Amino acid sequence: MSLFGAASPSNNQSAKSSPADVRRNNRQLIFSLLFPTNQYSRADLGRLTGLSRVAVSDVVSQMLDEGLLRETGQAPSGGKGKRGTLLSIDIDRLNIISLDLTQDHMLHGAVTNLLGQALRHAEITLGAGERVTLGMIGELIEKMMGMADGTVIGIGIASPGVVDGGVVKRSTWLDWHDMDLSTPLQERFGINVTVTNDATAAMLTERFFGQGDRNMIFVRIESGIGSAILINDTPVKGEMHAAGEIGHISIDLNGPECPCGKHGCLETMISDHVLRKQLIHADEQQKIQILDRAGQHLGQALSMPVGLLDMADVCVYGQPDIVNATFIDAAQQYLDASTSSTFHKHTVIRRCECGSDITVQGEAIAVLVHYLSQ
Repeated sequence: MSLFGAASPSNNQSAKSSPADVRRNNRQLIFSLLFPTNQYSRADLGRLTGLSRVAVSDVVSQMLDEGLLRETGQAPSGGKGKRGTLLSIDIDRLNIISLDLTQDHMLHGAVTNLLGQALRHAEITLGAGERVTLGMIGELIEKMMGMADGTVIGIGIASPGVVDGGVVKRSTWLDWHDMDLSTPLQERFGINVTVTNDATAAMLTERFFGQGDRNMIFVRIESGIGSAILINDTPVKGEMHAAGEIGHISIDLNGPECPCGKHGCLETMISDHVLRKQLIHADEQQKIQILDRAGQHLGQALSMPVGLLDMADVCVYGQPDIVNATFIDAAQQYLDASTSSTFHKHTVIRRCECGSDITVQGEAIAVLVHYLSQ
């Protein structure tokens, strides 16, 4: 199974599945092999998938017509016989609209191609204390619909908090409870709307365009703190869709009160806003001590999931003056001291190096995953 939902074909599966299910699975399988930048001929795809020549040709023809794939030239000569035509993801014909609800003082969005690369940006500035509303989101989408050159296949919204389907069940940052985003927006624009937790969206960018592998913990440190978990290329959602709420793990029961109702949540200790208040009047030595202590808190919060899930890769996203060498080293030292053993692979904590479009790019990928599953 991959992020695109494609499973390798099997005789049993084919026997039990409808023709539409088989075609959808084959489409997902072929797309996952080409995404993001691979090039294969039809013959290559047949060998890699185990699909028949007719099945590959049928699915590829449909995907070419749809605008998902394009032909990119002749494959290198492999000896006798006609050279095959290479196929790749088409980044010119289809567009995705992607919104990021995590930014301070603005609502940010982009029109992207199928790789999630931003073609055009748009934003709405928020006044002091002003909250994001459904009306603002609709206004920004309307603006970006007019900016798209290609056919828009979906709208994606990356939101902090607990997301279940198209509903933000709880977001302390946005002060939302049971906010249904998808239903009214789908009715208004007539296009499928995908809503994703912001850390999960950013993790998808790290997976395909950063250094992330099939298994990792991704931590996002900004105004709030969230995380996402990828196991065998499958995002872990949890029973109540709240997996990854590392920001609301209490690491000090006598610590500051959190908007969630608990005390000493990680978010009250090391969020970007909290640390900047501490750093603003600190000298250089004090800054090192503040970030060292913050890194230790993160290492403390990570020690349980790392040990429980046997994860070797932890990627941390945040501003470079906060998530710097001092912070990462302190988190690494604490994690090593609490999890190192002869039967556990050494876990590396590293800084995410994807750029500022990490969220809109990842949300576009989430839209694409959903689109291919239809």
